[in-house]
Amino acid sequence: MPAAVLVGAQWGDEGKGKATDLLGGDVDYVVRYQGGNNAGHTVVIGDQKYALHLLPTGILSPEVVPVIGNGVVIDPGVLLSEIDGLAERGISAERLLISSNAHLIMPHHKALDKVTERYLGKAKIGTTGRGIGPAYGDKIARMGVRVQDLLDPGILAKKIEVALTEKNQVLTKVYNRRGIDPAAVLEEYLAYAERLKPHIADTSLVLAKALDEEKFVLLEGGQGTLLDIDHGTYPFVTSSSPTSGGACAGAGIPPNRLTKIIGILKAYTTRVGSGPFPTELTDEMGEWLRQTGGEYGVTTGRNRRCGWFDAVIARYATRINGVTDYFLTKLDVLSGLERIPVCVAYEVDGVRHDEIPMTQTDFHHAKPIYEEFPGWQEDITSAKSFDDLPPNAQAYVRTLEEMSGAPISAIGVGPGRDQTVVVRPLV
Repeated sequence: MPAAVLVGAQWGDEGKGKATDLLGGDVDYVVRYQGGNNAGHTVVIGDQKYALHLLPTGILSPEVVPVIGNGVVIDPGVLLSEIDGLAERGISAERLLISSNAHLIMPHHKALDKVTERYLGKAKIGTTGRGIGPAYGDKIARMGVRVQDLLDPGILAKKIEVALTEKNQVLTKVYNRRGIDPAAVLEEYLAYAERLKPHIADTSLVLAKALDEEKFVLLEGGQGTLLDIDHGTYPFVTSSSPTSGGACAGAGIPPNRLTKIIGILKAYTTRVGSGPFPTELTDEMGEWLRQTGGEYGVTTGRNRRCGWFDAVIARYATRINGVTDYFLTKLDVLSGLERIPVCVAYEVDGVRHDEIPMTQTDFHHAKPIYEEFPGWQEDITSAKSFDDLPPNAQAYVRTLEEMSGAPISAIGVGPGRDQTVVVRPLV
């Protein structure tokens, strides 16, 4: 059985939760491999909607083992709140495994995230203020607190003391904010430890054994390709690697275990936060896409910026991730349009670019070059097969497939679990 990676092929919010849930019946393990509670997946089952932030979407499938990998940064309070919220709805998290090597988001990370964004003013990145970036920063600086530290109160106390010796200086003397009490933080996190202890595991070893036993492991990232710390629209990116290359490091499995890389594409484009967005629509059509598509952040509730499909970005995502199959979501949102523009290239200072410009400056000045395609008026939300789609909808899908450079194997025609047209099996 394969190990497959599920990656966002735009700026996140493409509908990865729906794709993961679709595969749930075939999957043995679902692994979240990066990010924190700045990302979110929405899954609709019947008339029930589930918004997941840290928990892998596999938590909703009773036979699946959900895993939070070492590449994730975890706010334990948020995680336990999410677990409790699902328990109230009859969904158990007893199968959940958490990597002992994952890093913890601490109170000083959240405090510094919020205050630095405020001080940046117009130059702000557009973070969620949840401490994700500072937690990853401390991880790289080798000052992080890991999940395994919850199991040793002595080490935990020492790490908190060392971290706050520096961070309190920054908070009080640079930003004129109140310092954080180390004893209070230790008490809070030891309480988290009691509840999280049964879930902590050497998840890399667990996954290696599962793959040796020919179990199917699905790795899911948060955010999307254009938010990757290395390959995204830097500096308006996340602090980790949501691309397929980050999946191996963030889950602790080698690259030769991967056999499928499934990219998630929305039938148009959205992004949240600051940064360049060539096809963004700031007019009535952009608002129509937002309202019709329900484009509001799962985690933050922020309005998503909306625009037409960008084939340049899709080609880039195919190349960077090695996408083998695409899942195209929200095709139904475009129903009723007479014509549908698609960005096929950019124009920068009179020069055509068929690929993303090399420099940040050029990308910021990129103007979309559009081709228009005929729309369709029919309601496609009850379509069960590709042939059920109107001819113009079929042609639109085939056009995006050709421009993206990888086959579109599944199509979302509505938010429900059963509103998916499978063109060819994803696994």
